[in-house]
Amino acid sequence: MDYFNSYHGLQEALLAGRPEVEFDGMVISRTEFSSMSHGLLPGNQHYHCKKHDKDISYPVSYYNDIGVLHDDIHITDAFVKENRHFTIHLMRPAGSGKAKNFTLLFHGFNEKNWSKYLPWARAICLHTNSMVVMYPIAFHMQRGPSQWSEKRKMFASSEARKQRFPNIIHSTLTNVAISMRLHSMPQRFIWSGLQTYYDVIQFIEECREGKHEQIDPGFSFNIFAYSIGGLLAEILKLTNYKDYFGRTKVCLFCSGAVFNRLSPVSKYILDSEANVALYSYLVEHFDSFLKKDPLLKHFIEGDHPEGRTFRAMLDYAKMRDFREGLFRRYAKDFYAISLKKDTVISSFEIINTLQGAFRDIPVPVEEFDFEHKYTHENPFPLNVSEAGLIDRNFEMIFEKVGKFLLSGS
Repeated sequence: MDYFNSYHGLQEALLAGRPEVEFDGMVISRTEFSSMSHGLLPGNQHYHCKKHDKDISYPVSYYNDIGVLHDDIHITDAFVKENRHFTIHLMRPAGSGKAKNFTLLFHGFNEKNWSKYLPWARAICLHTNSMVVMYPIAFHMQRGPSQWSEKRKMFASSEARKQRFPNIIHSTLTNVAISMRLHSMPQRFIWSGLQTYYDVIQFIEECREGKHEQIDPGFSFNIFAYSIGGLLAEILKLTNYKDYFGRTKVCLFCSGAVFNRLSPVSKYILDSEANVALYSYLVEHFDSFLKKDPLLKHFIEGDHPEGRTFRAMLDYAKMRDFREGLFRRYAKDFYAISLKKDTVISSFEIINTLQGAFRDIPVPVEEFDFEHKYTHENPFPLNVSEAGLIDRNFEMIFEKVGKFLLSGS
């Protein structure tokens, strides 16, 4: 089936809302999940670290007025119910039993629905003959409140934001919710990332315990990650909690660079004011902010390997030896595909991160330049006039993805 028919057919199947639905040889189903790591999010007054049996209080600054707290955007993080209890979508080839291997699919930044990823998941299923688990990042996809996607409300918020910041670039109804939240509280980027990190580990442990009946407890798994999802994949792989990820292959698509080498200002991702605030917090003044935040300091500078790895992926110039040592250790398990005209995450910066400053880390990075029009945010657009080219390029990319994910298995 071609890309266009696959896109529309799979979207209709997902929107049908049934527990299980079949379309063109694929079965889309779901499993329920409740995050056990939401306690670290702002909004809880205290956090108990089980690893160190230690109670830590949030700084008073977390409760300062950060905007209109009763509006539909500045919702206290810990109280967003959609982020705590949600459905995970699964796709598998029809006729297959319990999944003995699967691919975790991590999406990009500021994504609100799975539509564009459904053909990607189908292609991975076909090329690996296995299940794909479409895992949502905290506060994204089905983990975000529906009001963050209400066009009329978000348009009004964007217009008000433009009035408040006359020089703002790319403030849109699409990105205004995430931009306002990160602008007011940049540390949300770290907390939502760490929550998702722990959620993925929780999901893996639940699968091993047989709590997700569609997955065999003896499973193996790989990761396909796009855009910012690649940062999550890298931290999971490089930290390798309890060796859960020791044999996991990680395929990165339009992804792989450290945070301060991204250019996320886009009408689909972040506006310029949010980007400046995020960069200032995570890169320029991060050490100073850590001194004011005991909980963040505990995770980033304490005995939490995931925090240290997260920090190593923020700034290219810092912790380079540590970061490159990890990539060198796991080089055979990484493969990256970049696009020449990608202006958000360039091939050059992906290579800088994955192959190191001296290009002595053997992580393969392949760059492609499609004949059809494309962007980072939309590599395979629904452009009927270029349907043939898009079909061909789509199949070429996912054939390479499948070949890598199956290598060594």
